[in-house]
Amino acid sequence: MTHSGKITIREIANLACTSKTTVSFYLNGKTEKMSEKTRQKIAEVIKETNYKPSIAARSLNSKSSKLLGIMIGDITNTFSNQIVKGIEDIASKKGYQLIVANSNYDYSREENLMDRMLVMGVDGFIVQPTIQFKEIPKKAKKPMVFFDSNVNDYKTKWVKTNNYDATYEATVVCISKGYKKFILITADPSLLSTRKERTSGYIDALLDHDLAYEKLIVEDNDENNPKKILDFLVKHINEKEKQLIFVPNCWALPMVFIALKDYYFLMPKLGLMGFDNTEWTNFATPSITTILQPAFKEGQQAASILIDQIESKNDENGQQVLECIVNWNESTL
Repeated sequence: MTHSGKITIREIANLACTSKTTVSFYLNGKTEKMSEKTRQKIAEVIKETNYKPSIAARSLNSKSSKLLGIMIGDITNTFSNQIVKGIEDIASKKGYQLIVANSNYDYSREENLMDRMLVMGVDGFIVQPTIQFKEIPKKAKKPMVFFDSNVNDYKTKWVKTNNYDATYEATVVCISKGYKKFILITADPSLLSTRKERTSGYIDALLDHDLAYEKLIVEDNDENNPKKILDFLVKHINEKEKQLIFVPNCWALPMVFIALKDYYFLMPKLGLMGFDNTEWTNFATPSITTILQPAFKEGQQAASILIDQIESKNDENGQQVLECIVNWNESTL
């Protein structure tokens, strides 16, 4: 069966010997009262005609666009890529499509992106929020799930990992390996709850063992960061002492590693530990110890919770904490 031009729902209904309403129900997943014979016939016609339903038309007819708005702080890293893949894995199975945008951890951009996605008619949002984001959901009036970071004092659904505990425990293990001096290189912890948890886990582990640390705050998207990091490390690295450097931000870890190129020979006496970055940390020389988040699963869970809200099923636990693991490598042996 071949057709030229754009085929309509009415034509699908005629070819399947059923009604336009029945085809519309099929396209929107409402098949529970439909006979198996009718479902199979509609499916065959759609396959034979290569019919592609219009999202806009379905939105007008069903009050649902089947679109999910995804807002990510930084889409350039592997963690974010895996998050999106996890979301898409569940969304595609449920008949939803994604609109993905990068907020660059900028509150004004978050607000603008949400307004634009609302105009597009998204059914709900999955968001990696900044701390300031807590005022935005009140006006969105759409189902929403936070991932990676939560927004304080706002009752919502979220999926995150045990950042604090994972960092604390990994730091204690490093202390047991004999590290005596400690360095923290981080982006502004006040911007994201995730940063707060990771830096707090590191600092608390040190304080609980009466150990001091040096700290450098690097700015997001600052072209001077590499020089600042190098100048700081040259000032604080002591080749006679066993030191550990912790970098809680995915985007900052490669900059620190590059800045350390003249000190690779000291590793693991000079230790380095970060988060994620599995696309290169296992293959670097020396390889780098990182705390790994189950990003794909986090994306899956966020999508499941959001779609559960949209479809008013209330089957999913709306607040979930997933466990990180530590990938111990040469930089902290």
